[in-house]
Amino acid sequence: MVNKITNEYNPEYISHPGKTLEDVLEEKGMTQTDLAKRSGRPKKTINEIINGKAAITPETSIQFEKVLGVPASFWNNRQSIYDADVANRAEENRLKTHINWLKKFPVKDMINLKWINGYSDKVLQLNELLKFFGINSPDEWGIILSKPQAIYRQSSSYNTNLESTSVWLRKGEIEAQRINCRKFNKHAFIAVLKKIVPFIKESPEIFEEKVVHLCADSGVAVVFIPPLKGVPVFGVTQWVTPDKALIQFTLRGKYEDIFWFSFFHEAGHIVLHGKRDIFIESSDNKNKKEEEADNFAKNLLIPQKKWNEFITPNKNISKREII
Repeated sequence: MVNKITNEYNPEYISHPGKTLEDVLEEKGMTQTDLAKRSGRPKKTINEIINGKAAITPETSIQFEKVLGVPASFWNNRQSIYDADVANRAEENRLKTHINWLKKFPVKDMINLKWINGYSDKVLQLNELLKFFGINSPDEWGIILSKPQAIYRQSSSYNTNLESTSVWLRKGEIEAQRINCRKFNKHAFIAVLKKIVPFIKESPEIFEEKVVHLCADSGVAVVFIPPLKGVPVFGVTQWVTPDKALIQFTLRGKYEDIFWFSFFHEAGHIVLHGKRDIFIESSDNKNKKEEEADNFAKNLLIPQKKWNEFITPNKNISKREII
């Protein structure tokens, strides 16, 4: 039996290692008193281990190896597996109290988009959502969200779902981590933006990869994340590290004017404003910094001099010229 325990221990349920110790003693015809005398441990300690009231310590496992011939590594592993099982059961019970939290998030959409794995078990699904956010519990989600490091443009004609918005923002952070960027360089980024301007007439299928590559070379990760219901967002900008900025877009509607103006607006925040600034942007929330970012986008897309020349008085402007 000892060899079976040593080499093939793979129980269907986790019992306290004291149960295994009791079986080994029975097989060897030893009493608890015998083990106590031979190992130098108090009989009370041996009894508490067998009754699941005390753990087998690394020191005790070495003593058991000498007396019983069962490797210390077996006893240590047995105790470790049991302790992990106890911790997992406690965690499961803790998570059960937060099951309703799942209902606030677009879990089905996240599963369909393959952002997370799907589980029929609610506790497993909740654990999967927590891993997505990189947090231990819903309490940490609240703490993190209370200090948003994001800037997002949105339409005031929609109601924003805070939970869904946090999912969309988090997905952007995850994707940004996968983009290998050089250390941010402001002058290099401005030069890159000028190279990107000619892309405004191209389709997303053509310009996406080019924009991502060029911006990464100047320290800015650009990601395109599918939109979620309740998240009427055009774009978000945040600093994921002191040397790496993130610009995140949905390509919602794929209207060239909306997308490109939003892109250069967010780029304006990176160029003009601090790394710790917090912006919540909508048509109802305009301030000096928002206006500065707007002007940055305007002047980069259509310089004022060219615009003045274009709208020269008494000039008949055709649709072709406008396009």
